[in-house]
Amino acid sequence: MVKPFPISVEFPENPASASAGESVYMERVALLQELGVEAAFVGVGVDRVDYTKGILERFLAIERLLEKHPAYREKFTFLQVGAPSRTRIKRYHDLLVEVESEAERINWRFQTGKWKPIVFMKRQHSHQEIQRFYRIADLCLVTSLHDGMNLVAKEFVAARQDEQGVLILSRFTGAARELPDALLVNPYDIDQVAEAMRSALEMDIEERKTRMQHMRKVVREHNIFRWASTLIAELCEVRLDEPANRPESQVGRMAGGQAAEADHTAVEEAMDDLQPARGVAAVSDHGGPLLGRRYGIGHGD
Repeated sequence: MVKPFPISVEFPENPASASAGESVYMERVALLQELGVEAAFVGVGVDRVDYTKGILERFLAIERLLEKHPAYREKFTFLQVGAPSRTRIKRYHDLLVEVESEAERINWRFQTGKWKPIVFMKRQHSHQEIQRFYRIADLCLVTSLHDGMNLVAKEFVAARQDEQGVLILSRFTGAARELPDALLVNPYDIDQVAEAMRSALEMDIEERKTRMQHMRKVVREHNIFRWASTLIAELCEVRLDEPANRPESQVGRMAGGQAAEADHTAVEEAMDDLQPARGVAAVSDHGGPLLGRRYGIGHGD
């Protein structure tokens, strides 16, 4: 039996304060100063440097945005958090070099003074560091060419207690099915992604707020605790068929069938022991290890 269990993230329940907008602004000023850049608009991407994440295509879309809409030159900066991945494998090592070179090429073409279009941060980042990038961004680009769920999209939404920011999301991620209020794009279509960035930067505040509210409602209701409880509840409902009702290939051709029957009985007894844990309320009490995404390694998984 195969069933889908879309994974999610922890959702912070602390309500945003009245001064949230002001604190985001101050945090943005401080972070850009740390990075040594000046920008009126900020985008963010958080990924392992992996060929499935579409980072090169993303950079090309940023270049296209600046070509078609020169008003964003010296105003829009994209912050790419790139965790090196599997660099002992030549293909991944070469990709990292290629991503760095592409960022440098685009920066050389457009950079002026203290402004540059792309800041590529090639190192592991902690959860706290990444949350800062999420909170200050006008837009978040998740443009995977092929992916599973991709939790970066949900992390960005969960981080936006100010109900601002726009998520631009690849149609080829699992998250796209749950977050239709994102701007959905084909990451192979450079012009479409560039146009989505322009739309995100020019979107009026009420539309941004409405879209983010809808997405936050989805992530809040389908958080990591609900994922864990649903998964465990389903596991507790699993029952193995009686050997007589199962195909011989599943039971196993063991001498006299005694060993297979003994194994089957042991599994049944173990499953019976699990039944008292069928209630889902206990999941949040023991869900700590399920929350632990290792942010220093696989942000985009």
